[in-house]
Amino acid sequence: MTKELDLDFYDAKTRRMIEAVQVAEEQMLKEARRASSPYMTDITRRQVLHGAVIVGGAAAAVPMFSGAAGAGVPPGSADWPVPDDPTKVHGRLTNDEGGYGLRSPFEKEVRVRFPTATKESSWTFTPLESGQGIVTPSGLHFERHHGGTAFIDPAKHELVVHGMVDKPMKYSVADLKRFPSVSQFYFIECSGNGLTEWKKPYLKTVQGTHGLTSTSEWTGVPLSTIMAEVGVKEGATWMLAEGGDSAVMTRSIPIAKCWGDAMLAYGQNGEALRPEQGYPMRLLLPGWEGNTHIKWVRRLEFSDAPFMTREETSKYTDLLDNGKARQFSFVMEAKSVITFPSGEMRLPGPGDYEITGIAWSGHGRIRRVEVSVDGGQNWKVAELQTPILPICHTRFRSWWRWDGKPAILQSRCVDETGYTQPTIKQLVAVRGLGGHAKFASIYHFNAIQSWAIDKDGSVKNVHA
Repeated sequence: MTKELDLDFYDAKTRRMIEAVQVAEEQMLKEARRASSPYMTDITRRQVLHGAVIVGGAAAAVPMFSGAAGAGVPPGSADWPVPDDPTKVHGRLTNDEGGYGLRSPFEKEVRVRFPTATKESSWTFTPLESGQGIVTPSGLHFERHHGGTAFIDPAKHELVVHGMVDKPMKYSVADLKRFPSVSQFYFIECSGNGLTEWKKPYLKTVQGTHGLTSTSEWTGVPLSTIMAEVGVKEGATWMLAEGGDSAVMTRSIPIAKCWGDAMLAYGQNGEALRPEQGYPMRLLLPGWEGNTHIKWVRRLEFSDAPFMTREETSKYTDLLDNGKARQFSFVMEAKSVITFPSGEMRLPGPGDYEITGIAWSGHGRIRRVEVSVDGGQNWKVAELQTPILPICHTRFRSWWRWDGKPAILQSRCVDETGYTQPTIKQLVAVRGLGGHAKFASIYHFNAIQSWAIDKDGSVKNVHA
C-alpha cells in the first residue's frame, strides 16, 4: 500500500474511503498477478494483428494482470473443457449454455468494488484498460448505489407524474413502451470519477482513476413526450426525479434539460436495462453527472423552484477554498485518458506501439485529441475513430515508437465548444485544494492524466 500520499486535506470519512479503495486495488492486482500467464489480453492481440509491435522483434505489451482459463471461471462464463486441438473434437452443443450467450473463460475483466463501509452504498469501476471501441458491455458498466440494487417486478412498477401539470398521470412500464421510442449512444460519468487524484497520484490503474464512466446505447421515450401529454404548466422551472430504491434518491432538474434531450430509458445495448442500471426504467440526462440519472424512477414532480434535496446540498456540490460551494454543477466537462499503455502494464521492450484511449464531453462532440510522450512539452494530433458522436466516448489512437527511455504519456482533448481539457495545476487554480480539511474538491475532476513509463517498460500513475 502506498504510504507517501498526504490525505490531510480530506475530511476523515473521505480519507477512510480513499484508503479503502487503494487496499482494494492492491488486492485486485495481487489476485490478477497470481492468475498471470503468457496469454496476451485482447488489446495486445489486436495490436499484434494490426502490426502494432514490429520493431526489433518486440512482443506485444502484456498487462501484469492478464490471466488464462483454468485459474477460476470468471463471472459471465462457464467451465467448459478446452481441447488441445478443437479441430479433432466436436464443440459445445448448440444452445447448451441455456439460451443466453456466455463469454470465453479466457476473458476475465470484471468490475471492481470500492470498499465502502457497506455494500448497499458503494460503487464499482469499469475496466477501461480492456475496452474495445466505445461501447461498454452492460455487465461491465460502472455502478453507483446508495441503497443497494433494487429488484423490481416491471408489472408492478409505476411512474407518477404530477405537480405543476394540467393532467397528473400514472404510467406503467407497458404504457411507457407504447410511446414512440428513440435509441442514442451516451456516456454516463459519476461526478466523483477521479476523486482520489486531486493532490497526488494515488490509485494505480486506469480502472481506479477513471473507471466511473461507461458508454451504452440507451433506448426509451423522450421525456418531452410525457411532459407534453401531461401538460407542464407555464411557470414550472424545475422537476424532481425520485427513484424507487431504498435510498429513494431524489434530484432537482432544470426544466430546460427536461424539454431537451432527457430520456426515460428502459433499454440498454439492445436488451432491457440491467437491475443495477435501473430496471425497469431510469431517467437519462445526457452529459450530466451520473447522480442525476435517477434509476428505478418512480416519480416526477414539476415545480417553480428546486427542491434542495440531500443529494444537491450536503452532497454533490463542489466545495471551494473560500468555504463556498458550486451548486447544480451538472455538466461533465471534456476529459480524456490513455487506456493503453496505462498503470500497472509493462511494455516488453522498445518498438512500435499503438497508444489508445477514450475522450468525452458533456457539451457535445470531441473535436480533437492530442497525445504527448514527453510530459506535455510536445503534442501530436491523434486519430479519432468513427463514429464521433455527441456526449459519447470517442476512441482515439496514436502510433508511437518507443526508444526504451523513460517517457511520460498524456492526452488532452478539445470539444466542439472549444473547451480544452485542463492540467491538474490549471484545475486546482480554479477549484483549489482548500485551507481546511473538508474544503478539498471531490467532484468534477477532469484534469490531464499522466502515465510514466520507466526504462524497464513498467507504467505508473504520476503527476507531471
